[in-house]
Amino acid sequence: MDSRIWSRLPQSLIDRIISCLPPPAFFRARIVCKRWYALIFANTFLDLYLQVSPPRHWFLFFKQHPLKNYIYRNINNHPTSTTSSVHRYEGYLFDPLDLKWYHLSFPFIPYGFFPASSSGGIVCWVSEEAGSKTILLCNPLTLGTANSLIQLPSTLRPRLCPSIGLTISDSSIDLVFAGDDMISPYAVKNLSSESFHIDGGGFYSIWGTTASLPRLCSLESRRMVHVEGRFYCMNYSPFSVLSYEIGMNQWCEIQAPMRRFLRSPSLVERGGKLLLVAAVEKSKLNVPKSLRMWGLQESGGSMWVEIERMPQQLYIEFAEIEGGRGFDCIAHGEFVVIMIKGTSSDHKALLYEFGRKRWLWMPACPYIHDHDVDELLGFAYEPKVAVPIAALLHQLTLPFQS
Repeated sequence: MDSRIWSRLPQSLIDRIISCLPPPAFFRARIVCKRWYALIFANTFLDLYLQVSPPRHWFLFFKQHPLKNYIYRNINNHPTSTTSSVHRYEGYLFDPLDLKWYHLSFPFIPYGFFPASSSGGIVCWVSEEAGSKTILLCNPLTLGTANSLIQLPSTLRPRLCPSIGLTISDSSIDLVFAGDDMISPYAVKNLSSESFHIDGGGFYSIWGTTASLPRLCSLESRRMVHVEGRFYCMNYSPFSVLSYEIGMNQWCEIQAPMRRFLRSPSLVERGGKLLLVAAVEKSKLNVPKSLRMWGLQESGGSMWVEIERMPQQLYIEFAEIEGGRGFDCIAHGEFVVIMIKGTSSDHKALLYEFGRKRWLWMPACPYIHDHDVDELLGFAYEPKVAVPIAALLHQLTLPFQS
């Protein structure tokens, strides 16, 4: 194209083109001129971005950096307790279509917080200290800009290691903490949940909604998956699935498929359906060991159907690398990532694409060089320069004061 034509393009058309760029390209483009640099602060551009930017089903991984002899402080900067070790986190963004990695840093996240969940382009951070939990929400792509770190009201009940569920739509936030509400691992369990809700219609419930969990629960994974108005999490010993219906404020238990023969089960969401991914090991029966995926037939139902199985030759290779250490699964869009625990700096992980029914080993992250890192913590993440819920957050909460 003639350069004279490029120079005369309407500014509105240029903005529309920029709003369709993937986030890494958008941030590179900001160095071109002062106007492009300031787009991230322009409400008219951000409104356009929300209208035309295509969804991207990416993944966000975190690496822990331990900090020794850390002193916990409250929001008034007064010391409350000490601990032998807390963690600081680095982030790595993965594009499953182009198989590319990008590095993210979180210098504005205070020490003593861990990434707990992700939804709607927002990452939820929760305080590590036992007791009432402090919750921070941020958009990793704009962290560091004015009012980019939002603090929600703290939970009412003290907790040690809760399972956490988060779902964010264009106009509402639902957050659930569930598990033992005692702060000592030696205390008698009192299994309960409490939830937080706000929406653009003016309705809110700030941790006042509580419910009891089914008896003899063990929520070790600390993860929840949201599917069509329900949160799901794995129950251990024996394996089953716990379901929490948000509107009814009610928990129920669903039997897991082949629960006696499962190893490292994980729950993920794909296309509005709940999937269970696990290794199957029938040691006393003539059934080959495998890795399988089941889909729950309907939200709130109890019938599972097997939808995919790893090819046997690939599973043999996978099992040899995994070595019985276990694995975690996350899913987003048409992709499922199966992360092997306890691997070295190459962080072995398998990527499965439903549309092409394709399995492949993920390329190692080029930004990780520590050989002493055991595993990465991963979440489904949609990278967004702007999120619709941001205006509501700033109206109902205050920016975090470190």
